[in-house]
Amino acid sequence: MADTVALFTSIGLSEQKAKETLKNEALSSALKDAIVQAQRVRGASGVDKAMGTLLYSMASRLKDTKRLAFLSDCIVQCKIITELQLAAALEFVKSHPQDPINQREFEEACGVGVVITPEQIEDGVESVIKKHKEQLLKERYHFNMGLLMGEARSALKWADGKVVKNEVDMQVLHLLGPKTEADLEKKPKVTHGTLFKGISEAMTGEGKSLMEQLRGEALKFHKPGENYKTEGYVVTPKTMDLLKKHMEITGGQIRSRFPPEPNGILHIGHAKAINFNFGYAKANNGICFLRYDDTNPEKEEEKYFTGIKDMVEWLGDNSTTSLGHAYGHNAPPSPWRDRPIEESLVLFERMKKGLFAEGEATLRMKMVMEDGKMDPVAYRIKYTPHHRTGDEWCIYPTYDYTHCLCDSIENITHSLCTKEFQARRSSYYWLCNALDVYCPVQWEYGRLNLTYTVVSKRKIIRLVEAGVVRDWDDPRLFTLTALRRRGFPAEAINNFCARVGVTVSQTTTEPHLLESCVRDVLNDTAPRAMAVLEPLKVTITNLPANSKVLRVPDFPANETKGSHTVPFTHTIFIEQSDFREVLEKGYKRLTPEQPVGLRHAGYVISVQKVIKDTQGKVVELEVSCCNSETAEKPKAFIHWVSQPLVCEVRLYERLFLHKHPEDPSEVPNGFLSDINPNSLHVISSALVDTSVKGAKVFDKFQFERVGYFSLDPDSTADKLVFNRTVTLKEDPGKI
Repeated sequence: MADTVALFTSIGLSEQKAKETLKNEALSSALKDAIVQAQRVRGASGVDKAMGTLLYSMASRLKDTKRLAFLSDCIVQCKIITELQLAAALEFVKSHPQDPINQREFEEACGVGVVITPEQIEDGVESVIKKHKEQLLKERYHFNMGLLMGEARSALKWADGKVVKNEVDMQVLHLLGPKTEADLEKKPKVTHGTLFKGISEAMTGEGKSLMEQLRGEALKFHKPGENYKTEGYVVTPKTMDLLKKHMEITGGQIRSRFPPEPNGILHIGHAKAINFNFGYAKANNGICFLRYDDTNPEKEEEKYFTGIKDMVEWLGDNSTTSLGHAYGHNAPPSPWRDRPIEESLVLFERMKKGLFAEGEATLRMKMVMEDGKMDPVAYRIKYTPHHRTGDEWCIYPTYDYTHCLCDSIENITHSLCTKEFQARRSSYYWLCNALDVYCPVQWEYGRLNLTYTVVSKRKIIRLVEAGVVRDWDDPRLFTLTALRRRGFPAEAINNFCARVGVTVSQTTTEPHLLESCVRDVLNDTAPRAMAVLEPLKVTITNLPANSKVLRVPDFPANETKGSHTVPFTHTIFIEQSDFREVLEKGYKRLTPEQPVGLRHAGYVISVQKVIKDTQGKVVELEVSCCNSETAEKPKAFIHWVSQPLVCEVRLYERLFLHKHPEDPSEVPNGFLSDINPNSLHVISSALVDTSVKGAKVFDKFQFERVGYFSLDPDSTADKLVFNRTVTLKEDPGKI
């Protein structure tokens, strides 16, 4: 240890820095090799501090250690003398993984031997100052000087940055003179209106949606054919030839895939994966393959296959979303499934060595994965009929074996998956390289999780078996079929995924963010209707005519978007909560002393008589009406129905009482003990106006002053059933 510390201090490191470096085994090994190589060229005392600094920087940043000796030589031979040149050198070797390195191209890319004279620096800075002279004179020292520096550095790529900065400062001072008191004042802050506008513009990206930015250039993925530039990608002697053939097949097209396991229904987390995979492909004019990871016949059913396809199409079947139909075809259940067994056996023979650790029924891959798992299974025997191929096969590959090979067969450029698959990356690269086939790049991102829910297939099955929920599409769940049944628009789910964004870290989000996206969409798309959940009969004693038909706008804020008609008779129904016998402070609706307006009717009503049953409960009101144009303006207008349809309304709340029902520290007795007893409230005799009579399943409405609702599949010709999608966004303190 003492010898290594002395070696490190010999190139200018402090003793403390040398000891800290020793704690990093990989860095200390690389630095030691770099110094030894440098001393072979320059001698034990020929490596000065400047060279030592570059050697340390190189050792800490170089990923491919086979280039260490080459770069060490370049440093001690004074070919690389600045950090800027070193950064260019590191980028060059990363982009050129195969031997031999073209020395001329390398030196040109790294500015070897390029000398920037003081005169060139002066001329370059002068050109930049001249370009911005008018704005500089206007804004003086409030001008963004970083812009000048950036353009000067770009024009004088290999010049010393400090010298360039000094020249910029000197020429600015010469142009503007010393700072005045006005120059020393802080620049006025941007107003909120401008700030939000800026954020909006940043999100729209000059016509591009936030989703397109997240899926496109903002992610800075490797370009097709440049897989080797990705950190951790394994390069073999055949890599470049395989990439060349890959590019000939794809023509440089972006290719991604969405490969769900067909043993359950997709949930909200899958929505992020669908948006990411299909969206990234579409945003870059590429293609995304829908592919089923059907390697476990014991748990797979046909209903899951069709359910997955339906949900992918539902999320993308809207021309206003970013998804569209990005996938080019429905891939077969697995591109590996129908390949001849002889071909598979040839591949087996080409594997380095199969290890049958569990007897003759199992074939394993001889390797160690990131998480320490050794020799992952490649094939196993299962005498279980497959729901599509029956008994045709008795051998089934595992995910670790099929996933990378299916990606390779389909020439996938970007294999995007959630973070838990990071441990499989080593087997992914190992198998492709062991079989000498094209190797795509696997990139992991953080899963999307929501509070107050569970999405595990096993746990949802337990909820169904326990009778807590009806099935996978129970509107209290966060499966995609459940969200659709509850009335969540596909566009809102896609917008939610855009807001959450694509992050490497796992994210846990509150449901109210999703509900906010739902409201935003439904506010613009759900036509208005009137419904009364807890009816109170009201008889208008002086209505001029027995009945009339009113035309009501579908969207009161924009009456050009259509309208519908509703009857208005002397008998109407209002919400029980819209009447109180005793006027309380702050209450603005109907009381014996306080009139109220009727929405869309043009009348104000006043109580004449309160009728009660034998228990003293108010069962009917007799009221008089007057024209709203002549009456004093009431404090509030309420909704009502007349000659209504009787319907069933289902009101949903959170299924679980705690944020994290699966967390033992929060719910010690398990998630089944955390069920909210009030998660479903059924109103069997609600009243709704006749405008909804012709509604189809999943049609959505805003019931004025009540909430957003969607027609449930349980509806019949005799009785409609509505699910409350979300409540209205109202002031919770409003009475």
